[in-house]
Amino acid sequence: MSFSTVLSAAIEGLKVEFVRVEADVSNGLPVFHMVGYLSSEVREAGERVRTAIKNSGFDYPAKRTVINLSPATLRKRGASFDLPIAVSILSSLGQILPGKMEEYLIIGELSLDGQVRKVPGILPVVMEALENGITCCIVPKENEAEGRLVSGMKVIGVENLQEAVDCLTGKNICGLHGGAGIKETYQDLPSVLETKDESLPDFSQIKGQENVKRAAEIAVSGGHNILMIGPPGGGKSMTAKCIAGILPPLDLKESMEITKVYSVLGLLKEESPLIQERPFREVHHTATRAALIGGGAVPRPGEISLAHGGVLFLDELPEFKKSVLEVLRQPLEERYIRISRTYGNYTFPADFMLVAAMNPCPCGCYPDLEKCTCTPAQIQMYLSRISRPFLDRIDLCVEAPRIRYEELTGEGSSESSEEIRRRVCRAREIQKERYRGTSITTNAMLGSDDLKRYCGLGQVENKLMERAFTVMDLSARAYQRVIKTARTIADLDGEKHIREVHLAEALGYRMVDRKYWRR
Repeated sequence: MSFSTVLSAAIEGLKVEFVRVEADVSNGLPVFHMVGYLSSEVREAGERVRTAIKNSGFDYPAKRTVINLSPATLRKRGASFDLPIAVSILSSLGQILPGKMEEYLIIGELSLDGQVRKVPGILPVVMEALENGITCCIVPKENEAEGRLVSGMKVIGVENLQEAVDCLTGKNICGLHGGAGIKETYQDLPSVLETKDESLPDFSQIKGQENVKRAAEIAVSGGHNILMIGPPGGGKSMTAKCIAGILPPLDLKESMEITKVYSVLGLLKEESPLIQERPFREVHHTATRAALIGGGAVPRPGEISLAHGGVLFLDELPEFKKSVLEVLRQPLEERYIRISRTYGNYTFPADFMLVAAMNPCPCGCYPDLEKCTCTPAQIQMYLSRISRPFLDRIDLCVEAPRIRYEELTGEGSSESSEEIRRRVCRAREIQKERYRGTSITTNAMLGSDDLKRYCGLGQVENKLMERAFTVMDLSARAYQRVIKTARTIADLDGEKHIREVHLAEALGYRMVDRKYWRR
């Protein structure tokens, strides 16, 4: 038989597209021709595949070889088609029975000596294959553990082209794993997902700043965005890093969603591919818009997608370009990012908690006028880099003052991250139970209709919010975020209803921005 077809797959953003690799080997001039809307790296596969076949000990007669990657309307990129192209050619030459390959999806890059190398995006490919009735996947050996995270799929990890052929011809099935899945791969799954990095700094190491610690606890408990303002050396950056240590554990669904994003970018570890901890992404202020939200001719996920389910930390917030900060407004509200390109629209997850830190002025000493060397114009210009619409999306704004000597040298002990984390987990459990059966997981995700259902206010509380709305000139968005924050404070206190004291504390976290921005 001179014609054969092998099923493979391509990654477009986070979406998986199946690709049929068709090979026709016939008599004629010995040419190797590839078609199917190919990028340059896919066109180069011809030389890699021919050399790999010969160096693997297979006969490759001087014949006319035509390769088609279907559908022709889909742009093919990357080196993951090397292995399916080689298998398709060998099948056309009669060295593999074509009927056997109908059960398999094959993906992998080839080296010149026939070794199969690691490729990104195996997890979403295997997941999509299972949903479409594919029973078995042949993947690089280095990607095998990643593929085995999907329960119900048979995954064969091969080290070279010869092993792939042996599996297809039935000579060797030792690499076959009958759908072990996550729970079998990680026998004690709950304890795995509840692990905490012991190398993280602890809240007990921070002297003073009790108001900042309290705000951080509220923010994590409800998934709220937080901004810390204060002079250099006040512990803002350290507090942000301590937040990583009080994040609640992942559940299985969240872990797989995060792992899928990291798989597409090729950032998973071979020995433990499952993401077991919530991500904490610290972004330098020189980052571009594409680096932050994702981009490219064919967009790839950016930092906000890598922070999905975890924390995005922006230190020295005003040092970011204003245009970079403004692109965060939509994902902060909608919890996803949609990027439009000529080839189509790409949607990436972006359900993250924003943690930001900044100095109050270029020298960092304002409002201490005795030490501040900045002019009013310089202070105003510095603060104006953060717009009102962006500030409206910050739930808690807290001041981190300079630490006093007594606090720094005092012997008193502070609460540990573990103690705070227990309260955070307890508050998250309350929210999980309250929103069971809905897509809501934290108070920060509540919509306007949800506020009426879950955050009803009493007469006293309504009067307080009415006065605050007028006096503080709150926008509708800021008003709703105050209510959400108060709901979280009530959860931490174990209260079923939002009380006046909860609203008062939540409103207090809107006063700091008025102090500096006079808004």
